[in-house]
Amino acid sequence: MVELKHFSRSFLREEVLPTAFCPGCGIGIIMNAFIKAVSELGYTDFSQFAFVSGIGCSAWAVSPYFKADSIHVTHGRAIPVATGLKLIRPDLNVVVISGDGDLANIGGNHLIHAARRNIDLTVILVNNMTFGMTGGQTSSLTMSDLRTATSPYGNPERPFKISELVKTAGANYVARWTTYHMIQLSNSIKKALKKKGFRFIEVVSQCPTGLGRRIGKNDGIKMLHWFKEISVPVTKARNMSDSELKDKIIVGELADLEQKTFQEKISKINERAKKTLKQLVMASKNN
Repeated sequence: MVELKHFSRSFLREEVLPTAFCPGCGIGIIMNAFIKAVSELGYTDFSQFAFVSGIGCSAWAVSPYFKADSIHVTHGRAIPVATGLKLIRPDLNVVVISGDGDLANIGGNHLIHAARRNIDLTVILVNNMTFGMTGGQTSSLTMSDLRTATSPYGNPERPFKISELVKTAGANYVARWTTYHMIQLSNSIKKALKKKGFRFIEVVSQCPTGLGRRIGKNDGIKMLHWFKEISVPVTKARNMSDSELKDKIIVGELADLEQKTFQEKISKINERAKKTLKQLVMASKNN
């Protein structure tokens, strides 16, 4: 259950609490971190926000628990819907919160193209390294050799380095933390919400039910200790070899830029188009 005492209850729908998440799940930590960040930025409710989520456990952080306007969309389509929403309502803080299955597997192309365009969105990818809602299958972010429902002898695939991929695609802000790094995560969310352009935060989160019990870490505390042990700050990782970084989680800020956003570029194109149209109208009148 999400702890409420530190925050205004205006952020959560009390009628649907406690949450339906499994014992030890990390999604409640991420909800806390987000509400903490928003509160410290001076917001008293979500009236200036709109949320979009896809399908999966992590998408439930928004709907039904946040007391906010939200859109729950089909699997993998959160980012294009959020893009349309932001273009129509640029005054709103449009935030996507969804899981690795939704954003990296089914919606992976939408993710990298939104980063390439530098769309003015905040995207929080909850990476529990598995398809938690549908039985604990391997996802594109499952670490190599980990046992899952579909890889009982170990995952033979290499996972996407999803934060590095989004950084390379051109996002303005990229950070990665785990649910062990609650304060750093909340501070990154605050920073992301104050910036423009595509802001992406990957949160490696525990799933004791879908993944943990298959790898000998069958409760949330064990998984948090594991995250602590295998996390490496990005500043230290720069001086480590690939072999040294195998099975490690690099945490910290990977990108912090001030590039022009897609919306700013579209606005200038519209201005030029209107100017050209005006000239054509004047020319036709003169003829």
